Amino acid sequence: MACAGEQGPEATTATGLDLAPPFEHHAALFLDVDGTLLDIAARPQDVSLRPGLVRILGGLRQVMPVVLISGRRIADLDRLFAPLILPAAGQHGAERRAIGGETSRLDLPRAALEQARDRLQHWAQAHPGILVEDKGATLALHYRRAPRLAAEATQAAREAVERLGPRYTLVPGAMVCEIRPSGCDKGRAIAEFLAEPACAGRRPCFIGDDTTDEDGFALVNRLGGCSIKVGPGPSVARWRLPGVDEVLAWLERYARWLQPDTHRE
Repeated sequence: MACAGEQGPEATTATGLDLAPPFEHHAALFLDVDGTLLDIAARPQDVSLRPGLVRILGGLRQVMPVVLISGRRIADLDRLFAPLILPAAGQHGAERRAIGGETSRLDLPRAALEQARDRLQHWAQAHPGILVEDKGATLALHYRRAPRLAAEATQAAREAVERLGPRYTLVPGAMVCEIRPSGCDKGRAIAEFLAEPACAGRRPCFIGDDTTDEDGFALVNRLGGCSIKVGPGPSVARWRLPGVDEVLAWLERYARWLQPDTHRE
């Protein structure tokens, strides 16, 4: 994929789609969800899909691998995007549904994570606006409805990780602290998909908006693919789109651009 050279931590922000990357026939498309395909909501369960999104993704998957790379559980992604069922990495790669359909999950003892969840929930009860989300293999401490508590929430999450030990790590995100198994990140998840036969000979393109997507950008950059940061902020991504509107517009243009060539796949 003919991407521009590395632009450093403050890659130029596109106005509309002027600086969007060019299209390519032989790509594999990896997509973050919240903040990339969906507008972020105060609570994870309050998000909704834009009209036409399922149609756009369904069209793209007819001609290339289209994979969701998310902090959400795969079961939640399936409910959101129904009736479309896409290959996906959930919980930052702790669970994965391969392009071929096989599923796998990281098997870690639940007792320690449940204790951490209970401590965080006890702390959250004394701090209105804080939400603790137990996804199974990961925990998320959301403070979007109480941004003034960012420092306190980060400290509470840090203490929880210290008790959990080296099996888990803390990753800050947009108004959220993610506690996830060590070694699970979006770069590793993308690499696992790229090892599948369906991605052979294809260049990866990854679109994401948050600090948790930086591992994916770095992996894609090393492979000579296309990394696209959504929104402002420092990033190693080589391209940038202003927001969800521009991401969806770019994807729809991509689908239309590929349409005359569906006979090639």
